[in-house]
Amino acid sequence: MEILGNKAILTLDRPICQTSDELFDSEVFKEIIKIFIDKLIARQSILLEIFNTDTSGLLDKITNFIPEKIRDAVSNKDSSRIKTITEEQIKLLIETFRFLAKLKSKKIPGVVKGSETLLKDRELFLELLDKLYYFWISYDRFLIYRTSRNFNKIRTRSIIDDTVERLNNVIKNTYRDIKENLAEEEPQTYRQTRAGVDITAITKNYDGLMDFGPYRKFSSVPVIRKIILAPPLILNPAMNKRTGSFEKIDVNPFTLFNIKTDDWLCYPAKVGPLLIFVYFHKLFIDHGMSLCNLFELADEDDLTKKPDAVYAYGVEGTALDGLGVFPTVFYEDNENDILAGAIPGRDEFGYFGYLKKMILTLHNIKMMKTGRMPFHGAFVRIILKGGKEANILLMGDSGAGKSETLEALRYTGDEYIQDIIIIADDMGTIEITDKKNIMAYGTEIGAFLRLDDLMPGYAFKRLDTAVIMSAGQTNARIILPVTTYKTIMKGHKIDFVLYANNYEQISDDKPLLEKFNNPEEAISVFREGKVMSKGTTSATGITGTYFANIFGPLQYMDLYDTIAEQYFSEFFSKKIFVGQMRTRLGIPGFERKGPEESARELLKIILQIQ
Repeated sequence: MEILGNKAILTLDRPICQTSDELFDSEVFKEIIKIFIDKLIARQSILLEIFNTDTSGLLDKITNFIPEKIRDAVSNKDSSRIKTITEEQIKLLIETFRFLAKLKSKKIPGVVKGSETLLKDRELFLELLDKLYYFWISYDRFLIYRTSRNFNKIRTRSIIDDTVERLNNVIKNTYRDIKENLAEEEPQTYRQTRAGVDITAITKNYDGLMDFGPYRKFSSVPVIRKIILAPPLILNPAMNKRTGSFEKIDVNPFTLFNIKTDDWLCYPAKVGPLLIFVYFHKLFIDHGMSLCNLFELADEDDLTKKPDAVYAYGVEGTALDGLGVFPTVFYEDNENDILAGAIPGRDEFGYFGYLKKMILTLHNIKMMKTGRMPFHGAFVRIILKGGKEANILLMGDSGAGKSETLEALRYTGDEYIQDIIIIADDMGTIEITDKKNIMAYGTEIGAFLRLDDLMPGYAFKRLDTAVIMSAGQTNARIILPVTTYKTIMKGHKIDFVLYANNYEQISDDKPLLEKFNNPEEAISVFREGKVMSKGTTSATGITGTYFANIFGPLQYMDLYDTIAEQYFSEFFSKKIFVGQMRTRLGIPGFERKGPEESARELLKIILQIQ
């Protein structure tokens, strides 16, 4: 087991802890209980009184036992109050737990010598048991289950039943058995807390995968083949916002660092039509495994192909520093026909946006190279009762009110709307086909949403699929699956192209829904990309971003200008409604009202479609 901050990571290749005895014999349990005791010592907890320990010891008596961090934490305290807990006392505690899982407390002193001291105050012992249990489940808990090359012969359900659920049940039932034997009665209320792991990755190694160029160092990294998620998964990552941009550099970052294979995992993601190998360090395992709610996991056939891009998230050391203004970089590897992105493995980059947005940056660049136009926005198909349809593309920067307006449309238009099908929640591409049709596609199967901007109760309705990050903080987020890979790849015509303007109040000359008269007028607004910041990045106030999309277009402005001019000209040629929607999401007091009124106005226009 590895403990990385608030993350506990188990790695195994066979079932674990079939019984309570196996649990107490495991190195994982011994490590957790030692960490727990260390923290009690650091706090001078009254719970240590169960050991009947002399409080007159000095710090130097336990120097070899207390880790350096904790030793420093208590060094300035009155040393006469430090309780000394020996290895033998911890062994006695474990043995007492072992027999309490099977026998009533009054019988324990007869079979475990010395346990009478621990059990002298049963209420205090119960308190320690509860604190230990909740100390364990306070960790974000991950399991990496490594399979053999005969992966296809392994049933995921058997791993769930024999490992994931069994571990959960063994821990939970052991805790309950001990508690009931201590109290010598059953509790009135049972709480079905998940006591095992929160999320499991089933992995496999592939011979020859990425065995070329500077990417060869990742050829033996385990590849995720299945994800087992127990929602709601509530995570507390190191950061709750992103800063800086992703910079194109002239050197391949993969030539600048080495890795320890066992510290990394690969999530092979299907991003629109592309295959991107996302390698992440275990330091960011919470973000890496959460990708299952956002991008489709590649299947076995996909892994026979060379990826379109590769991304190393969590590079150790300072190898990426100084390559650009900000060490979030990518390289166009023309020799190997692949894009390569990399970000350092430091807490300041421990935000899911660094993972998601770099992936989308690499996707967008590849799409521009094929002549497609990437967009930062939401694209939905609205089916009205009676058969009318409208496909709406709402473009804009993070926090502009795209998702909020479309969600408001869902409930304000319930009387008229049969279905709202999400094709792209945050990013997608537009294509002019060989037959000169304009079609739009998505990239993600999920959404990465601000909790503060959702309608009250929306998140609670989706807890059965949710990954929640930074709950209770500014820019708290929820990751939800919202569509299917088949849907985002199908391609749909466009009826409305709208810019989400969250910063302007409405007036006689600034209506809720404003239609542009020509491509030049439209491009001017879209290109300026203004938005009132909503705290998703370090930016504040009204900012402007090239086409509201720093994820590819900004780095290839000349190419994107050419593409945008061509596509906007086609929009007007095809009589597509091109305009801006004033959501007012960034104006205080209009966080709810603004998107709601925008949604009603949009519905009014849709109903007028012939």
